[in-house]
Amino acid sequence: MAKKVKKRKEIKKKLLHKYRLVILNESTFEEKISFKLSRLNVFVTGSLCIIGLIGLTTLLIAFTPLREYIPGYSSNKLKKQAADLTFETDSLVRVLNNNNRYLNNIRKVLTGDIENNEINRDSLREQFKLDPSTVDLTPIKQDSLLRAQVALEDKYNLFEQNSVKSDVVLFPPISGTVSQNYDARKKHYAVDVVAPRETPVKAAANGMVIFAEWTADTGHVIILEHKDGLLSVYKHNGSLNKSQGDMVRAGEVIASVGNTGEFTTGPHLHFELWDKGTPLNPLDFIDFK
Repeated sequence: MAKKVKKRKEIKKKLLHKYRLVILNESTFEEKISFKLSRLNVFVTGSLCIIGLIGLTTLLIAFTPLREYIPGYSSNKLKKQAADLTFETDSLVRVLNNNNRYLNNIRKVLTGDIENNEINRDSLREQFKLDPSTVDLTPIKQDSLLRAQVALEDKYNLFEQNSVKSDVVLFPPISGTVSQNYDARKKHYAVDVVAPRETPVKAAANGMVIFAEWTADTGHVIILEHKDGLLSVYKHNGSLNKSQGDMVRAGEVIASVGNTGEFTTGPHLHFELWDKGTPLNPLDFIDFK
């Protein structure tokens, strides 16, 4: 026990023992500066200096632009650029998806590759057929009140709104004899109109040329996009007068009748109408005679 106490006293004496640090002039040995130090003072002073240096370095890194030069830290400018790029990428993905759907519709128009789901309307009528004698058609109180309210609003309505969508008027691309009608069951989504070679083919309505190229199966093909996503397709042309991106008006000459492509059977126009990827019967809208 006495040895431990003695050892502690020796350690304490060493820590507290005073030393003098003197700075002398080398030439004259004149004393310039002198310090009284102990080992404990040197240890405490050195520790405080190290802690202060660490704190100062941390402040410089955390609150000054110097942190941008340290690996692992990113600047506010880089963060903003990353966020902007993320938003732009998301927008580009949406645009790409829309373009892919649009191009897929164009592919269907060119190839006629769509599913033909025929609906038996007679079976639907039989399935949902109702006996009128079992239906109570007497207006209820709420219906009468609603009718009176609507009539009162219409009476003082100064701005009449027409909710009926106006139909697009289509111009006959050529006049001739229809050699093959529209037949969805046989996947012939068009009418073939026979006409002499070099007969001018005219635009069915105002629109823009979105496709004007040569294809092996249908020869010279031109496709116009009209109002509300309506497409008109002209195949087996002898030549094309318009290019992709051109704006055309109804009745303007866009091509000439020909006999091009592997699937042709003579000079004629293969004319199709498509509404948002769904084929329409051109004879329901145009008289080719």
